[in-house]
Amino acid sequence: MKIPLVDLKAQYRSIKPEIDAVVSDVLDSGWYIMGDRVKEFEKRFAEYCTTTSSIGVGNGTSALRLAVEACGIGEGDEVITTPHTFAATSEAIVSCGAKPVFVDIYEKTYNMDFEKIEEAITDKTKAILPVHLYGQTCDMDHIMEIAQKHNLKVIEDSAQSHGAECNGKRAGSIGDVGCFSFYPGKNLGACGDAGAVTTNDNEISMKIGMLRDHGRSKKYEHKYIGMNERLDAIQAAILNVKLDHLDDWTAKRIENAGIYTELLEGTDAILPYTAPFAKHVYHLYIIRTQNRDEIKQKMNAKEIEAGIHYPIPLHLQPAFQYLGYKEGNFPIAEKIAKEILTLPLYPELTREQMEFVVNSFKEASG
Repeated sequence: MKIPLVDLKAQYRSIKPEIDAVVSDVLDSGWYIMGDRVKEFEKRFAEYCTTTSSIGVGNGTSALRLAVEACGIGEGDEVITTPHTFAATSEAIVSCGAKPVFVDIYEKTYNMDFEKIEEAITDKTKAILPVHLYGQTCDMDHIMEIAQKHNLKVIEDSAQSHGAECNGKRAGSIGDVGCFSFYPGKNLGACGDAGAVTTNDNEISMKIGMLRDHGRSKKYEHKYIGMNERLDAIQAAILNVKLDHLDDWTAKRIENAGIYTELLEGTDAILPYTAPFAKHVYHLYIIRTQNRDEIKQKMNAKEIEAGIHYPIPLHLQPAFQYLGYKEGNFPIAEKIAKEILTLPLYPELTREQMEFVVNSFKEASG
């Protein structure tokens, strides 16, 4: 039984007539970049995130990059973030001329340890960039308290947390700005690259709207040195269709995560933890286990695409060696990286498939 980590074909089949219809409409329209379909999606996604605006951009990395710049962060500034995430989080900081400053994570949630933030603040610190990893938000109430105390911007990396909540507040609506990826495998995924920035700050919204389009305030008038990071109409149309299904898909992810947890009881695996303040939307189902690499290899041999998110913390990546960190600086992130194993999880996954995954895990770890 072949079980992919993410089954994009299964999702497409489930809504094929809707997707095909809007793609055909866009192609017939002749309007392929920006336009009414993008505006419609921006309006609807802002409503979904409970923000006053959302700005469609080319991808999740662009969302982060534009958000950092729009918050006034540049050469010589510092931004506090986590080493346990995808490289794009810190790439966005570095591309603006600023320096990522890492703090360790909580062992249970794998998210930023807010108790480590204040000791990392210097007179160069301009922002905190928490990452809502695997579908669960950081402890945003405490992070916002620290940010307000020190007059820092908060940029939420919400690329894995569409619809996740912290004490009833949606990811992307809590800080100054939220950054979303619609990479195809996300909970809300396009059929290609796409992203969005959400905010309740009108000034930030207007600036990002210009920066994504060559810094233009209007045609041939350029207020800023911008970029070409516009959202394609065809992706916006697809995202509009999928947004209608997102709540149902999220409920199914949560249900499937519960089945995994039930089936894995009694094993030596450390199972996902949901913080009391959080609504977890399970972008990924992450367990921890000893002999992880051997277990993964055995499961892969049975055509189960178990994966690893993320095997090398950012402070140990060659690209970030210039920051001067070394092994031992962030012991929890380093420990987690050696133990995490990602099991296949998506709304279309059946109980039979999950039973096969778990039985294969038990055999591999036995």
